[in-house]
Amino acid sequence: MRSITKRDLSRDEIAGLLRQALGAQVELRDVMEFTDGYFNATYGVTLADGRELVMKVAPSPELPLLRYEVELMRTEVEFYRRAAEVGLPLPALRAADPDVGYLIVDRLRGESFETAKEAMSPAQVTALRHQIGALAARLNTVTGQLFGYPRRDGRTRSASWRTSFLAIIDDILADAVTYDRELPAPAETIGRLIHRHADLLDEVTRPALVHFDLWDGNIFVQPDGDGFAVEGIIDGERAFYGDPLAELVSLALFIDPAEVPGLLPGYLGRDHLTDAEHGRLRLYQMYLDLILLTEDATRCYPVEEYAPIRQQASAHLETALSCLDGSTRRVS
Repeated sequence: MRSITKRDLSRDEIAGLLRQALGAQVELRDVMEFTDGYFNATYGVTLADGRELVMKVAPSPELPLLRYEVELMRTEVEFYRRAAEVGLPLPALRAADPDVGYLIVDRLRGESFETAKEAMSPAQVTALRHQIGALAARLNTVTGQLFGYPRRDGRTRSASWRTSFLAIIDDILADAVTYDRELPAPAETIGRLIHRHADLLDEVTRPALVHFDLWDGNIFVQPDGDGFAVEGIIDGERAFYGDPLAELVSLALFIDPAEVPGLLPGYLGRDHLTDAEHGRLRLYQMYLDLILLTEDATRCYPVEEYAPIRQQASAHLETALSCLDGSTRRVS
């Protein structure tokens, strides 16, 4: 999708970054821009020696961003390195300089699950969902020192998931107010309801690495016998250390994960969530809803193209607020 956060680099600028990253002898043969992403500019590059790579370039530093979007490229580098520790399928990270604002990985050979599933049978999709769930569970075994986003200034980082998540929520609500975003309820009301249910978060005691953007477009797959296998997971820029259950937000976007065949058995080894898990997951779903309702303010997405996402996020958030408000009234 078109976004003002995507830097439009010339061929010479891309070639210069490649030489800086990989050596003065590197020659650029071909380059093409990938337009599927929403935040960073991404270029497919072919070198004179035949190597095929992907270069991701961060937004210009002078652009206004949301409060949580600081150092996302540094976060992505940490994601690739930590996820590799547990053998997650990933494109190899070849070079990165988050301060300059680029990273380079190998180009994957398959296609996104979002595209590939159109030609899959229901059984193949279910089997792949099970595999993805198992891989997500493996990723979540990576443990951080603190909860929150792994940025250098320490914002949202703490030894308590409740403290970190409430800081994360307060930040996105502050962004919504700053940019005068239309929400299904006042930001103060939303924040108050979430804070009232914060005791649900006290069950979480281990800071698990969470990708938090594992939608089908960020999972690349390849044919494997009669089915398909995950080739690589990409775009870990929104990762944080928190409740592993938050991974289900993007794995089952806007719906109950139990409605996605194969997902929960692969992820949890069972086909249902407990009441407590449902309660926590609702809070994490609300966070993503708030992001989707706010981020277009700084990215200037095409209004008509982004409208369906806004509508879905708004309706989902409104339903979640009603559930929280109802449970608050029952308790009181």
